[in-house]
Amino acid sequence: MQLAFFTMPIHPIDKDWRQSLREDHEAFVLADELGFAEGYVGEHATDQAENITSCAIFIASLVHSTKRMKLGTGTINMPNNHPVAVAAHMAMLDHMLDGRFIFGISPGGLLSDAEVFGNLEADRNAMFLESINTVLKIWASEPPYDIAGKYWNVAIHKHLMPEIGQGPIPKPLQRPHPPIVVTAVAPFSKGVTEAAARGWDPISANFLMAPWVKSHWPKYAEGCERMGRKADPANWRVARSVFVADDDKTAKEYAMGPNSPYRYYYKQLFTKLKRNGRIELFKTHRDQPDDEVTLDMVCEKLITWGSVEKVTDELLKYRDEVGEFGKLLYAGKDWADRDLGRKSMILLAEKVLPKVNAAIK
Repeated sequence: MQLAFFTMPIHPIDKDWRQSLREDHEAFVLADELGFAEGYVGEHATDQAENITSCAIFIASLVHSTKRMKLGTGTINMPNNHPVAVAAHMAMLDHMLDGRFIFGISPGGLLSDAEVFGNLEADRNAMFLESINTVLKIWASEPPYDIAGKYWNVAIHKHLMPEIGQGPIPKPLQRPHPPIVVTAVAPFSKGVTEAAARGWDPISANFLMAPWVKSHWPKYAEGCERMGRKADPANWRVARSVFVADDDKTAKEYAMGPNSPYRYYYKQLFTKLKRNGRIELFKTHRDQPDDEVTLDMVCEKLITWGSVEKVTDELLKYRDEVGEFGKLLYAGKDWADRDLGRKSMILLAEKVLPKVNAAIK
């Protein structure tokens, strides 16, 4: 098993934006120094708590601060961006990273973003599919482009001057395109199957209960089988909220206490999902009554906390429950205590991971 980092950072809304951006940046640099294989960052335009507005800009800030870790958009919310802008920006980012780029995509899940971008009532799944198809066609072709769609049209004829380099949309360094990943946020996700059938790989979100995470593997295997490729657990990324400390008492207070940044994280998500009628994501079984789904239950089920020994045991049990996966994505949280936030990542990489891998072998 490898470690990776995934953050859709949720910070206190009164925290200085500059400070939270610096801390998020520092967490990625630390992850790279600790040998994390990959790092992903989300984006939202209309959320004071989830306040990275462009994952591409944030990743660009890490180009020279990280050395080994691959960096991925987590995710580009495709309906909110023009496909030409996505194609051009992601190609540039892949070159800036010298091929260390992973292209994470989604239809976008924040409804206030959809509203402000004018696609709240649109079929965002259809927009997502048209957008990624358009981006891939751009990268696979040369001008003049004639890509017609329901939502976007891409063409250049009048001002094409290839002799001076005017007209072509940039292509990424990795050919035919960077690796593509999708975040799976639904139980028994059909999107995972369709993504796998196109050669893409899934990230199972850290706010899904274990039974729903487990449901993603057979869907992934189904899509791989359709295209005749092996379903390799090494390609399955599973995100999890983990906090490691020197002792259980410290870990419990920081991860589960009333002022916990972990509890704050899930309170934000709980409020959004409940308001939007999607509380089923937090259910342990589909017929569970809504009133049984409480914030306390969510935190109890979705946060792994404790000493090195306790976290090691619980991660092994979790792996037994959901199935074999290749990368554990440490879900980033606000550094309410910088020292404890850093220490958790260090202990996970230097103490927990070796014990987990020894047990697996």
